[in-house]
Amino acid sequence: MKVLLIEDSQEIVKAVSLSFKLRWAEAIFLSTDQGDDGIELVKSESPDIVLLDINLPDMSGFDVLESIRLFSDVPVIILTVRGEQIDELTGLEMGADDYIVKPFAPANLLTRTRAVLRRSGIREVEAAGLPPLVAGDLTINFDNHQILRGSEQTNLTPTEYKVLFCLARNEGKTVPQDVIKQQVYGSESRYVDGATLKRFIYQLRNKLGNTADQPQLIFSERGVGYRFVRPK
Repeated sequence: MKVLLIEDSQEIVKAVSLSFKLRWAEAIFLSTDQGDDGIELVKSESPDIVLLDINLPDMSGFDVLESIRLFSDVPVIILTVRGEQIDELTGLEMGADDYIVKPFAPANLLTRTRAVLRRSGIREVEAAGLPPLVAGDLTINFDNHQILRGSEQTNLTPTEYKVLFCLARNEGKTVPQDVIKQQVYGSESRYVDGATLKRFIYQLRNKLGNTADQPQLIFSERGVGYRFVRPK
């Protein structure tokens, strides 16, 4: 596994590096304190996961994330002292897979990293041979995870895609929240609360062009779960 940490605190770099080496002895650990260098390292090194600080010396971590998402769907976890909800929502909407506020326990970081890595891609055997699903102007190509709205591609994070896959494969049925969390997060689902799942549903609705007030594809069953319905 190759890990890239974009962080300007050497204390955090040392602590995170040690934690990963203890948990994954074979891990290759890369780090930089510059956002621009981090973007280039994602291009040249193809890391399996990126840990990204927001407050960097040369540019905002949000700008780094935005640049990365132009060419890569590598899982990204934001590590930051900025604990305001607006910052967290901004990071998740821009394509981060998780958002961890400093200070954090190394065990928590490792657990959530493992969860992100596990859900970073749907198991190919599940999607193999499935025909595309067309719902209004939305097309889901299961074989290559391509999402189209009309002729325009819509980029989803790995977690967003897994949530959509779960709902679309159960089209017309209300999928309980616990079932969605189990399929998306696996054994780590017990650490995921309803608010986290709700955020991903919110992000999906925004990207797919519908809202909670005027749902078209993803409907909520209060206190139960969510349902994917094709427009008539």
